[in-house]
Amino acid sequence: MINSGTWFSLLILIFVAISMTGKRLLSRLLLQLAFCAPVIALLPFCSYAQHDAGGVTPWSGFGIEVNPIFEKVYKHEAKFTVPLPALTTGVDVNLKLHTYGKMAWEQRRKYPTIGLGITYINYGIDSIYGRCVGIYPNIELPLVRGKKLEWTLRIGDGIGYVTEHYSRIDPVDTANVAIGSHINDFFSFNTDLRYHIDKHWDIQLGGNFNHISDASYHKPNLGVNTYGVHIGISYYPVTSKPPHIERKLDTLKNRWLFQARMGMAFVSSETPGGPLYPVYIVSGYVSRRWLGKNKMFAGYDYSYHSDIYAFLRNNEIYPGHEAQHSYETAVFAGNEFMLGRVGAVLQVGVYTHEAALKLDPYYEKIGGNYYIVQKEHGPLKEFFLSAFLLTHKIVAELGEIGMGVGF
Repeated sequence: MINSGTWFSLLILIFVAISMTGKRLLSRLLLQLAFCAPVIALLPFCSYAQHDAGGVTPWSGFGIEVNPIFEKVYKHEAKFTVPLPALTTGVDVNLKLHTYGKMAWEQRRKYPTIGLGITYINYGIDSIYGRCVGIYPNIELPLVRGKKLEWTLRIGDGIGYVTEHYSRIDPVDTANVAIGSHINDFFSFNTDLRYHIDKHWDIQLGGNFNHISDASYHKPNLGVNTYGVHIGISYYPVTSKPPHIERKLDTLKNRWLFQARMGMAFVSSETPGGPLYPVYIVSGYVSRRWLGKNKMFAGYDYSYHSDIYAFLRNNEIYPGHEAQHSYETAVFAGNEFMLGRVGAVLQVGVYTHEAALKLDPYYEKIGGNYYIVQKEHGPLKEFFLSAFLLTHKIVAELGEIGMGVGF
């Protein structure tokens, strides 16, 4: 059996070999290793495993996945005039847990893998793009599962910090029309082909897509999209296959709920560094639970955009009727994937009335709800906080926060 020290040495050699395909080899290699070192240093402290009273070993299912990534910046619209770097590199570290049924929702969802990802990206042109660090919760789903080989899909969304953004003051960076602020939404999509060496080690090869945007909080805000490949290794101090806890679960009825959600967003004017304007959003919809772990829903959206109202007033467009051209309505449908008190939401809408500054005739929302109240009985069955990113294809329009109820 190869010992852990040998595996760590092999891991370092893999990083060295892969990093030699990029530019500025020494600096990028040191940054990758420096980023990974604190995580690797924690591994010996994770292996103290002793069985608890329930027969499940502490840290069972916990693993650390490390993937060097190699990407290209994608020009997703004509206004994206930023120079495209030859190569974008980085490293993705995912602290992951193969759930085993400690919570009832884990059993209902067939014991998914959840994680907290940390991604470092060097876009390749430091003077314009800078570098990005993203932190995002994620969920990994098996698409095809075999005894040794597995094809998986991982999706996550969180916060990204970018070192450079558009600025007309010192330091001046007016070439970067993609990013308007340091803090951004960070979205990550990965798919992997995994080989399970044993209960402690996996190796994986796959493709990845990353997106950052500040959702028009500061403009310009075209966002940066990257796509590419990665290769990596995963280590589980105890086991990657914890024994599943199975219990008799209460049957959850496929109930209908009447729901309402109120949200707000802030967007800036089209002028770089311009003022912020609020956007008010109200949604009414019906939902139906299915399979005890999902909620399908459909309803009606209304949003009022004070930034469009100000634009129409300032440019004397539709004088006296600016408010009539500053709101949008839409019909929408979607699905919410329930993970205990957290719901991951995918929503698609089609506009029935567009504001004066028209975009696409349809939109997408991705985000989540956190449930403070979850009850099967009583007049108020749900009360939740929500956060969403509204996009048109891969161009973000706004970031919405709010709250909602279900009756």
